[in-house]
Amino acid sequence: MNYNHRVRTEILRADDPGIVRAAEVIRSGGLVAFPTETVYGLGADALNEDAVRKVFIAKERPRDDPLIVHIARAQQLALLARHIPPRAWNLAERFWPGPLTLVLPKTERVPAVTTGGLDTVAVRAPAHPVAKKLIERSGCPIAAPSANRFGRPSPTTAQHVVEDLDGRIDLILDGGPTAIGVESTVLDLTQEPPMILRPGGVTLEELQEVMGEVRLLNSSDSEAAKRSPGTRWRHYAPRAKLILAEPAELEKIVTRLQERGQRIGVMVRQGRLLCSPAPSVLSVIPMPSALSEYARRLFAALRELDAQGVDVIVVEKIEERGLGRAIMDRLRRAGGPEGT
Repeated sequence: MNYNHRVRTEILRADDPGIVRAAEVIRSGGLVAFPTETVYGLGADALNEDAVRKVFIAKERPRDDPLIVHIARAQQLALLARHIPPRAWNLAERFWPGPLTLVLPKTERVPAVTTGGLDTVAVRAPAHPVAKKLIERSGCPIAAPSANRFGRPSPTTAQHVVEDLDGRIDLILDGGPTAIGVESTVLDLTQEPPMILRPGGVTLEELQEVMGEVRLLNSSDSEAAKRSPGTRWRHYAPRAKLILAEPAELEKIVTRLQERGQRIGVMVRQGRLLCSPAPSVLSVIPMPSALSEYARRLFAALRELDAQGVDVIVVEKIEERGLGRAIMDRLRRAGGPEGT
């Protein structure tokens, strides 16, 4: 899908006048990038088929990749989903507003284009005050994937959105850096036990505390994967090749790449910087030890290394617990072979 129609993109502060203007754009069928607590989203009226189609065109996104629909309050879930089990309301009470997306059977009012042709809809209530105000002022649920070109690292600042979508969308609300930095957790409630289709800002451990048994998506379960964005296509990818490395193997891998004349960027946890990086290592980015800080920094670090023109990004693997599970999911989906 090629984009060949450019528009003038407004960039406004995410204050009251900016939000009022953004709501006008949404109501008129336009596209607005706005901050959420996870990443910046590219919003359109979720019930307007023509507006939602523009999202796919601007992002060059496959039409069968469903969008998440954002609502201002939990009660609006009934407008979009049917057969809502009691546990959905329990989860909404515990985690909404926040980075948890629930997958449920959709109502007829939700267009097929919004759900990628599926009979399920993915819904969440964002916690960011700008996102909440925009939904309320627009008077409609807002379909909003990440506000980036399809497959690129997700945007966590307004400048990231400009880099990918300037001239393709109507307006960008600049609300500063996002707080979480990785997308929401997508939880499928249409099966038993519930399944995490995409790990994110709400962890497996937090969900287990509330629900008991929760499954993780198996890589062989292609049918379940269809119900969530970010699970079947190459996502979150820098332009450079990305390699994941065990901590004990990281320096060996970097040395091997140096011998091949590769320009290398490295992402390692603080306190584990390379002993003596050669000149071909253009940049070593120390990543935070705290998983919450690491997640917040992840996509910006990938974009930073891309901007430096590296050929390869070597990323030290981290523990897959809590937010570490979501971080490693994003790195694997960015296309990186492991330890080559």
